[in-house]
Amino acid sequence: MPSFSAHDGTNLAYHVYGEGTPVVCLPGGPMQDSDYLGELGGLPAHRQLIMVDPRGTGRSATPQDAASYRCDRLVDDVEALREHLGLDRFDLLAHCAGANLAVLYAARHPDRVGRLALITPSTFAVGIWATGEDRLELARLRKDEPWFGTAFAALEEIVGGNVTDDNRKAIDPFFYGRWDAAAQAHHAAQAGRRNEEAAAAYGGEGAYDPEATRAALAAFDAPVLVLAGEVDLNSIPSAVAEFAKLFPNAEFVVQPEAGHFPWVDDAGRFVATTAPFLD
Repeated sequence: MPSFSAHDGTNLAYHVYGEGTPVVCLPGGPMQDSDYLGELGGLPAHRQLIMVDPRGTGRSATPQDAASYRCDRLVDDVEALREHLGLDRFDLLAHCAGANLAVLYAARHPDRVGRLALITPSTFAVGIWATGEDRLELARLRKDEPWFGTAFAALEEIVGGNVTDDNRKAIDPFFYGRWDAAAQAHHAAQAGRRNEEAAAAYGGEGAYDPEATRAALAAFDAPVLVLAGEVDLNSIPSAVAEFAKLFPNAEFVVQPEAGHFPWVDDAGRFVATTAPFLD
């Protein structure tokens, strides 16, 4: 498996799918290896994908300094990868929490990013937060699902402050457009793939400066795709739409009947949206 050395000497691995001009892909979690991204529904038929395993995950080494897991410090890992690949500019795709890292990179190195695709993104880096009531309102769109009663009751408990492992498990169906065998298998395959120590440090104190990041993104004029899932309980469409407005040259798309993993819910539709943007 190919790898490169971060500026602090940590060896970082990445996976390569497809041929042609590369797109660097940052997974979410936060701090989960890239395995759950698969091949993003068939996107390697259009572009080469460079799937990064963040430090401390997958095939990448564990750093000596756990403080290096903080999101703003991981910007240097992305820059080290760019240098390793020998690219002056590159296209960047990020999912979920990886979007926080992607926008911090774009803010610090705007001339290095050709196109930026943010897929069901987390919005913490820019200070956008969805309320519990926002999530409950979105969840009610699933009222005709056979699992809705149990899942919604668990969500109400969580919003009310009663967060338990059982409640968290009960709301899993809300993160997919269809809670079918494929979704359940995808979800099950993610178990144990996140570095919990790293995840706790990722958004730690000092990781984000929303005001400064918003100002930098307002001057970031590269093309941006911001994609939300219509029924995604994690990155709800209203928050993602607000995020898209921070960019001067952004296209905001809502994938119908999709949750947090739109390439799992409808690979064809996902690729039909992202491939033309990246081409």
